[in-house]
Amino acid sequence: MLAVFLQTLPFFAIIGLGYGAGKVGFFTAEATAYLTKFVFYFALSAMILRFTVTLGFGEIFSWPFVLAYLSATLAGYLIVTAVALARGRGMAEAAVEAQTGVIGNTGFLGLPMLGLLIGEAAIGPALLVLSVDLIVFSSLFTVLMTLSRGGRFGLALLWRVLRGLVENPMIVSLAVGLTVAALDLPVPEPVMSLLTLLGAAATPGALFAIGASLATKSAERLGVAAWLTSVKLVLHPALVAGAALFLFNVDPFAASVMIAAAALPVAGNVYMLAQVYGVAPQRVSAAILLSTTAAIVTFPLVIAQVTGG
Repeated sequence: MLAVFLQTLPFFAIIGLGYGAGKVGFFTAEATAYLTKFVFYFALSAMILRFTVTLGFGEIFSWPFVLAYLSATLAGYLIVTAVALARGRGMAEAAVEAQTGVIGNTGFLGLPMLGLLIGEAAIGPALLVLSVDLIVFSSLFTVLMTLSRGGRFGLALLWRVLRGLVENPMIVSLAVGLTVAALDLPVPEPVMSLLTLLGAAATPGALFAIGASLATKSAERLGVAAWLTSVKLVLHPALVAGAALFLFNVDPFAASVMIAAAALPVAGNVYMLAQVYGVAPQRVSAAILLSTTAAIVTFPLVIAQVTGG
């Protein structure tokens, strides 16, 4: 356990450096926004593209894996939604809390950490987790928020969902990479070198950006934030473990990656969505801060369990 903790410590140390730089004003909110854009649109996209052109669809996609993660995450989503509605919250707030409870920071934190902690073979399953989060649950969130504001099912809503997917560089990189791999198209060595070099910036850049963004987060409404943090760090990975190991018989290695991915803290893009829709951003902000801090302890525990460490 100590060895695993020491392995994960540098990752959280970089987050801490980013937090300190943001807290003292050395790294401003504007600088954090631009660093996040660089990681999101260039470094992380390059990393995803490099892995997908070499892996291919068959090495990433698995129906038992998708069904296990989808069913477990949907169960967590429904639990959080039910609790929110029971507290008298409307559908919009319930959707935001549900998204907070089950969507982890797989892109910025999971891909870099899991690839280095478990091995590059973990990238494929981690990409599949990320794909389900982006395609299924981001789309579900858009639908629920639209309906909660009096919108209707129709072409306009469908276009809004499709547009959100097409405008996401991680989805685009994944699609392009899988297409290149499926068609067995050759990738010139200079292009692979470029993707490798650019993708190498994803890990430190993403971690530093996470820390700097946390410096602007508030710890208000701690009761709800603590509940959502416990769902994300404890209930969600437990549900995923149950579904992967006992219901769908997922490959043990892939299941270990899925469980570890489910144990990641709340994703930063949930806060951005809450801000865009103007629904409970402080609640999400506090959950991100609490879950990321708690993950310093909880994530190594999960990694130790799934790797036998």
